[in-house]
Amino acid sequence: MSTPAISGTSLFTGFTRLCKGLAVVLVGGHIVVQILPSAVTYLALIPARTIPFAWNLITSGYIEQSVHGAVISTIGLLFIGKLLEPIWGSREFLKFIFVVNFLTSLCVFITAISLYYITMQENYLYMPLSGFHGVLSGFLVGIKQIIPDQEMPLLRIKAKWLPSLTLLLAIVLSFFTPEPATYLPTLIFGTYMSWIYLRYLQKKPETKLRGDPSDEFAFSTFFPEFLRPVIDPIASIFGRMLCGRSETLNETRGYTFGGAPLPGSDPIEASRRREKGARALEERLASEMLAVGTREEETKKDAAENV
Repeated sequence: MSTPAISGTSLFTGFTRLCKGLAVVLVGGHIVVQILPSAVTYLALIPARTIPFAWNLITSGYIEQSVHGAVISTIGLLFIGKLLEPIWGSREFLKFIFVVNFLTSLCVFITAISLYYITMQENYLYMPLSGFHGVLSGFLVGIKQIIPDQEMPLLRIKAKWLPSLTLLLAIVLSFFTPEPATYLPTLIFGTYMSWIYLRYLQKKPETKLRGDPSDEFAFSTFFPEFLRPVIDPIASIFGRMLCGRSETLNETRGYTFGGAPLPGSDPIEASRRREKGARALEERLASEMLAVGTREEETKKDAAENV
C-alpha cells in the first residue's frame, strides 16, 4: 500500500542536490530581509550605493523581497533545474546561474543610472532591485536551446517560444503595474545575457569550442518569422561588437561567421544535445504520468476497501 503512494509523489521528487541548496539560499535570503529589513540596503541592488557596495551586483539576484517572488523563484529553480542540470552538468549549471545573474545585475545598474540622467527622477537611484527572475528567464532560453520543438504540457506551445512569450507578457503587464522598473529590465537582460552566454561563451567539453552556432538558436528566432529579415542584420552587428574576439578565435579553428555556422560548437553536437534534452524531458514526463496513474489506481482501491 505504501509503495505506490510514495511513487505517486514523484512529481515533487528528483530535485538535484544543487537546486535544493540554491532553493535554501533563496528562501533564506527572503527570510533575512523579512526579519531584518535593513539588510535590503546591503544585499539588494540600489544603484546610488552600488559603488561602495559592489557585492550587491552578485547578491541582489538571490534576494526575493516578496513572498510570491520567493515562491515562484524557488519552484521555478527546482523544476527547471531538474531538466537543465542533468544535461549541462552541475558545474556548468552553477556557472550559468552566476554569470547570467552578474551580467544581468550589471546591465540593470547601467540602465538605472541612464534612466536617472534621462529623467532626473531619483527613484531610479534608490529603488532596491533584487530577485531571481532574471536567471529564471535565462532558464527559459536554455529550454529553448535544448528542446525547441518540444510541446509544453498544459500550455500547448513549443518550448522555443517560452522566452519570447514571457517577455511579451511582462511588457504588457508593465503598462498596468506601478513600478515596472523593478522587474522588466531584469527579465529583458536576463533573457539576452543568457542567450549571449549560450550562443557564444558556453564551453563544450566534447568539442573544446564555445557556443551554439545552430540556426535554430539565432537571435532572430526569438521573433516572428516576418521580422527576421530585419532582425538578422542588426543582430549580426551587435554580435560582432560583443563577441568579435570570440568569433575570430573560433574561425581559426574551422568555423566562419557569414553563411556558415557562428562561432561555437559543431552543429551535429548541438543537434545531439537537443535530442538528449528532448529524450530527458519525455522520460521525465512519462515517469510522472505513470506515477499519477498509479496514485489514482491506489485511491480507487482504498475507496473500494472503505466501502
